[in-house]
Amino acid sequence: MKKILKDKLKYKISVYFLLFTVSCLLAACATTQDVDLVSHDVNRLHRDYLTVKADIEKLRENTAGFDREDSFNALRQSQAEIQSSLSILARDIQNLSGRFEENKYFIEKTLKNSVQETDLVKLQITTLEGQIKEIKDKLNGLEAQMQQKESLKAQLKENEKRLTSDKDMSQPEEQPVKAAAADEKKTKYDEAYNTFQNKKYKEARDKFEAFIKEYPEDRLTDNAYFWIAETYYGEKDFEGSIIAYETFLKKFPKSEKGPAALLKQGLAFIEIGDKKTGEIILKQVTERYPNSKESDLAKKNIENLKKDTGKRKR
Repeated sequence: MKKILKDKLKYKISVYFLLFTVSCLLAACATTQDVDLVSHDVNRLHRDYLTVKADIEKLRENTAGFDREDSFNALRQSQAEIQSSLSILARDIQNLSGRFEENKYFIEKTLKNSVQETDLVKLQITTLEGQIKEIKDKLNGLEAQMQQKESLKAQLKENEKRLTSDKDMSQPEEQPVKAAAADEKKTKYDEAYNTFQNKKYKEARDKFEAFIKEYPEDRLTDNAYFWIAETYYGEKDFEGSIIAYETFLKKFPKSEKGPAALLKQGLAFIEIGDKKTGEIILKQVTERYPNSKESDLAKKNIENLKKDTGKRKR
């Protein structure tokens, strides 16, 4: 009977060591599911250990009645061997539990880092999407400005053609215009200017246009073009004034009224709601004519634009 119990005990210990070896191999490359399986095996091994311990106690009870000295010594030696095996098994179980906890900690830490990295990538993607949308909005705004400028250029060309046509009609080759006396020219120019001062803009514009047709090469002609643009501005026809200022600036780029024309053109763009183009033109005034009073006015208007933009952002 002792032999049967001893063989049974050795068989169980062999099975436990086999389970322990397989558990150690699994712990080296554990996943979340593997960790659960190893945990289950460790618990089962612990239960078997308690069973073996109970069997030993039972064996002690069954051999309590043996009288022979050799049988007792043999039993005691067998018990010592079993106890040693159990101590080794307990130590191995403890080591296995330690490795299990280490692998569990490593897996949990890896999963936590993965979640943090995923959240960071999502945040970066969201930021990039916002930046792309902002760039698209800016491109759409620039396209709208380009279309508006193209429209203004087309109107400008049409206006130049009209003025050129009127000039040709006013100077037929068969009947060349005779040069008027200096006082007569001055009288007509002053009459147009006084009409403008009285805020009769349409009438003043007609008189300045008539002066240009009659005296296209006169030294006051550039002023007449400028005051025509001013009549549109006075009527709050800002688009018309933008075209007229552009005509003046192209025909007379070196005129003394150039700074004023460029300043008023920038202000006209602001009036029609195109503040970006208006600001660009005002900056041109400060760059081209840095020492002029128009440059100081342009700087003040640029500062006002920035203040308005800051208030809207708030």
